[in-house]
Amino acid sequence: MLSVIIPTLNAEATLPRVLTALIPAAVHGVVREVIIADGGSTDGTAEIVEATGAKFIHAPRGRGSQLAAGAKAAKSSWLLFLHADTVLEQGWDREVEKLLEHVAAGRFRSPEIAATFRFTLDDFSGSARFLERVVAYRCALLKLPYGDQGLIVNKRLYDRIGGFRDLPLMEDVDLVRRIGRRRMVLLRSRAVTSPERYLKDGFATRMARNALCITLYYLRVPPRFIARIYA
Repeated sequence: MLSVIIPTLNAEATLPRVLTALIPAAVHGVVREVIIADGGSTDGTAEIVEATGAKFIHAPRGRGSQLAAGAKAAKSSWLLFLHADTVLEQGWDREVEKLLEHVAAGRFRSPEIAATFRFTLDDFSGSARFLERVVAYRCALLKLPYGDQGLIVNKRLYDRIGGFRDLPLMEDVDLVRRIGRRRMVLLRSRAVTSPERYLKDGFATRMARNALCITLYYLRVPPRFIARIYA
């Protein structure tokens, strides 16, 4: 049912857990293939992929271009885009299987829909819980998930709206905006993401920077300039 596409760049520290969480879904037939779109890793990423039997492809460095390359190589009618430091919680495949059954039964206005998981940080702090609530409100009100929540999208819809663009930043927001709020389904299963960026920069600093970047994006500031601020 699903082609899982994961962009990587020196992801040996986090990739094993991400791939392990996909094994039950592959056994149950929910995941047809896992495609690793690598942007030039120099660590053990390629060896990890080879050991798991996933498909390894080379792509121009940049998350947007890597995701686009993975989607082009995919064979399934549904795509799951997943970051290399985001682990889907146990049971996610059963919820997705039920969603696709509903689509096949015609319970949606159109089969051209997308879905995203519930954002969770792999951290026990109060700051992490606060950020999770902020993201939950954003998704409930705006239907605007980010890439670290994972994104499932119908392949026909993905192709029709032009797929991922080669942007230095905001490639996930750009795609979600073109998908549209009415086509976005919010799932209950959690996508558990590494808190490394927030721990390194500080929660308040990283959250403020993210808010500034998304504001500049909506003000139509070119992504290449926003990328400098984000970095």
